[in-house]
Amino acid sequence: MSKQKISAIPSIRRLPSYLHIIRQYRDEGQEYISGTVIAQELRLEPIQVRKDLAITGIVGKPKKGYPVVALMAAIEHFLGWDEVQQAVLIGAGNLGTALAGYQEFQFHGLNICAAFDQNPAKIGTNIHGVPVFSLETLSHQVSVLGASIAVLTVPSPYAQEVTDQLVQSGITAIWNFTNVKLKVPDNVIVQREDLTSGYAMLCVMMNARKNDE
Repeated sequence: MSKQKISAIPSIRRLPSYLHIIRQYRDEGQEYISGTVIAQELRLEPIQVRKDLAITGIVGKPKKGYPVVALMAAIEHFLGWDEVQQAVLIGAGNLGTALAGYQEFQFHGLNICAAFDQNPAKIGTNIHGVPVFSLETLSHQVSVLGASIAVLTVPSPYAQEVTDQLVQSGITAIWNFTNVKLKVPDNVIVQREDLTSGYAMLCVMMNARKNDE
C-alpha cells in the first residue's frame, strides 16, 4: 500500500459516517450540504471534514456547500460501493448469521451470495435468504458465483486452513473476523476486524468518564 493511501486511512474510515448523514439530507429533499453541517453532526472540525471529502475529488461551492447527489456519488465511487461485489460467507454460526442478515451491506455494493459450513445440519439450509453449502464445494461455488471476497467467521483454530482453501479457490480479498493473523500471498488482501478492540475502547472511555465524575 502506498504512503498516500496509508495516510488516507483515517479519512476513509470516516467517509461512511459522512455518507449516512448526506443520505439523510437527500431524503429530506435538501440539494446542498456543507462540511460544517457534517462536522457538527459528528462532532468534528469542519476543516477535517473538508480534507476528508477532498480525497474523493469533489469540490464544494462557496456559500452553498456540496451538491448532495454528486457528493454521494463521489464518496460511493471512491469507496468502490457503486459496483456490486460478490462475497461468500465462511462460517454459518452466530456471527456469520448476523452478518448475513445485515441489510446495510446491500446499500454498499456487498452481496453475500453464499455461505459455507462444515455442520451437516446447516448445509442445504438458508440464513436470511443466503444458501448454505458444504465447505468441500467451496472452489466450485466460488467459480460459479464469481465471488472475489470472503467474509471469514470460522473458529480461530480453523482460520488458516480455511484461508488456504480460499486462496486456492481464487478469493483475492478476505474480511477476517477471527483473532488469527492470516498468512496469505501478496496478491491477497486481508482486512482484520477485531471486535475486542472496539469493546476495549468503549471500556476505557467508560472508565475515563467515571474518573471525571
